[in-house]
Amino acid sequence: MAEVTYERYEGPDGVRRLDAFLPAYEEVYAEPPYREGPRDVAEFIDHYQVHAQRPGFRLVLAREGDETVGFTYGYHLAPDTRWWKNLQDVQLPEDFTREDGRRTFVIIELAVRKPWRRRGIAGALHAQLLEGLDVERVTLTMRPEPEAAPAQSAYAAWGYRKIGVSHPWDEAPLYDCMIRELR
Repeated sequence: MAEVTYERYEGPDGVRRLDAFLPAYEEVYAEPPYREGPRDVAEFIDHYQVHAQRPGFRLVLAREGDETVGFTYGYHLAPDTRWWKNLQDVQLPEDFTREDGRRTFVIIELAVRKPWRRRGIAGALHAQLLEGLDVERVTLTMRPEPEAAPAQSAYAAWGYRKIGVSHPWDEAPLYDCMIRELR
């Protein structure tokens, strides 16, 4: 078995890397609870092209030889973000939700293909993504328990706490909105 290596791309370099991890995305998100099909993947491709243009964009790939076994990416929340407005069950104070384009980094995706899970790859991807970031905090959304129990456990171990329930678009399921203070 080859050693797993990590590659980080920032800004425009990340845009050109979609093909390197799209097969891994399709494989992971075809599984329950997501059960994504071709239409969902096409939407993801469109969203990724937009996300990769955002300030602070970073992509990290986990590779074993030439094979992508996991990936993660995120960017800085913009001053006009709707991120905090999607919360359904909590009213956060304005000083908490204020964004300046550098305060908060959002993790959009973090996934590891099934044969490579439980080997510390998700933790290494997460660490590589956040390494050297100059932000106050990191946020993300995830499916609630029991659907995402392993992810819930991992994020709790990495210092995240739930701050509310997010409903990011009309047809979306509910997600737990998590935050980790870095300073």
